[in-house]
Amino acid sequence: MIFMKKIKSRIYVCHTFYHVYVSILKEMKVQRETPPSEYQKADLALSAISTDFENLGERLGRTGIFDTVFALDEKREDFFPELAKYRANYSNVVKHMVNRMIFTKKLAKYEIPYMEIIDFKAYGDIYVFCDSDPIGYYLNYRHIYYHAVEDGLDCLKNLDDAYVANSSHFKLKTWFSRRNLIFIMNGWGKYCLDMEINDRSVVPTDCPRFVEVPRKPLEAALTAEQKKLMIQAFIEDADALMNQLKPSFEGEEFACFLTEPHPVDEEARKKVCLDVIAQYCKGYRVLIKPHPRDLIDYAKLCPDAVVLRGRFPVEVLNFFEGLKIKRAVSIVTTAMNNMDFVEEKMNLGASFWDAYEDPEKHAYNKKAGLTLANG
Repeated sequence: MIFMKKIKSRIYVCHTFYHVYVSILKEMKVQRETPPSEYQKADLALSAISTDFENLGERLGRTGIFDTVFALDEKREDFFPELAKYRANYSNVVKHMVNRMIFTKKLAKYEIPYMEIIDFKAYGDIYVFCDSDPIGYYLNYRHIYYHAVEDGLDCLKNLDDAYVANSSHFKLKTWFSRRNLIFIMNGWGKYCLDMEINDRSVVPTDCPRFVEVPRKPLEAALTAEQKKLMIQAFIEDADALMNQLKPSFEGEEFACFLTEPHPVDEEARKKVCLDVIAQYCKGYRVLIKPHPRDLIDYAKLCPDAVVLRGRFPVEVLNFFEGLKIKRAVSIVTTAMNNMDFVEEKMNLGASFWDAYEDPEKHAYNKKAGLTLANG
């Protein structure tokens, strides 16, 4: 067997701002621990399949954290309408598996023209966030090994889509996936070396390729210069942001609501915001941190609130000196747990959405017969 020489170090494939944040944490750790004479910068790919990164690539380029920042034009499966027939539910496990095998290979083949901008075989290590997107199908089809990384901080606690989407005949389906006949995300693909998660204790499912890589030590180890670069990467005008977060009078306290891209219905999402503010932010000056994929105009919806402008991971605020917020409220946003500048954290839980949409739409673990690992 002939092995191709790996001429590049690493590449991180990102689908969200948070993915980029973790990629920077991981790359800065490599830089700290590698002698300067041996250090080779990594590359980073920004996939536009689910997120508009706006000018993030340009800002990353100015920081010099990565060597090359690629724009990756992954296509959703519905971009290829001829694939739809292979996704239909025929209530027959044999026909279902045959169709799924055909779909797995066809989707990967159709993605080739959009993926070939990057020579993935040239990298020693490939880190893929959310490998359920076409990149996972493509890498397995091309027999390229990679590391999967959890989509969001402790996100498998609320939804391990590998299990939930395949709970019927799970063992059979994973057997097929480990032989590259179909593809299942989160550590079950044949060419997935491992699946990095933050905290094993909160994940109610199991995969032999789970590897615990805590995020907090990566943040704690950042140097002062690395923190500055992190801020420069994500925030265009840090001074303007800090001015938004200054009390308007002595003793004023802030409560921050972190929005989500759910419920899908925009009017329901607006109602969630207004109700949360009324119930949990009374007596505080209200901050709203929109989720990067939540495009509601919250300044118009809540004219008395301070809307934190700019699309950035909320964790970046940890690197601003002197920032203090009395209370933060979210529904299921796990990022809140990582906000060190918040005194009181309230996670309302997915059941809060029951009043705004059909509970079945967000009862993922329950439908798959799972309970949370920590109760």
